[in-house]
Amino acid sequence: MTARPPFPPFTEETARQKVQAAEDAWNTQDPEQVAAAYTADSVWRNRDRFITGRAEIADFLREKWSRELEYALRKELWAFQGDRIAVRFQYECHDAAGQWWRSYGNELWEFTGDGLMRRREASINDVPISAAERRIFGPRPAAEHGEPLPVR
Repeated sequence: MTARPPFPPFTEETARQKVQAAEDAWNTQDPEQVAAAYTADSVWRNRDRFITGRAEIADFLREKWSRELEYALRKELWAFQGDRIAVRFQYECHDAAGQWWRSYGNELWEFTGDGLMRRREASINDVPISAAERRIFGPRPAAEHGEPLPVR
């Protein structure tokens, strides 16, 4: 597998780069591209689901994005140390019935020396919103990289 810079141990600058790279990749909604950033035996906890390995990650993401329509994500660096990064995030999407959702969450990431993520733990809560309450419209413009997320 190809190494994924930046590599641990992370500095504030390289941790921010890693977070932005993850946000950019997830906003492509390309399961194979996203899964390629994880080790072949990566372990995930996503809400109440436990997933192991790139193939299961890609399957999970295909399923996720088939029901989370017009998905758009923002991530923010929360903390980092050594080979670990903590982020908070928000994303918006709508379901097949047209109901919009904003999802709030925190992730804990652990990386190998070659920059691949070996562990991801995500806690996520969903809040129904109206279309008028939306504030995330597609991928983040480059001029907004690194901006903090709203509290609510």
